[in-house]
Amino acid sequence: MILAQLSVYPIGEGVSMSRFVKKGVRIIEESGYTYQIGGMSTGIEVPDMQSLFDLVNRIRQAQLDEGARRIIIELKVDERHDKDATLQSKISSVSSS
Repeated sequence: MILAQLSVYPIGEGVSMSRFVKKGVRIIEESGYTYQIGGMSTGIEVPDMQSLFDLVNRIRQAQLDEGARRIIIELKVDERHDKDATLQSKISSVSSS
């Protein structure tokens, strides 16, 4: 399992980016992957790197289709091979008493 933190947003498209973000979130929802929206990025669980890059590319293309002329993509990847990890297990490991 790969955990990723993803932000994809256009620049130069005005102060509100919600219509672009909504397009990206819809693609993540349709993918069936587990995800969690945060205030500045979205956490996603994917099975492998190729799946992650395919998802990022679909989101990128949706931004272009929406009219974006310049896109910033911030991607952070946590690929563990020593144990299984999920978004929830990471949150639980720091929030439990």
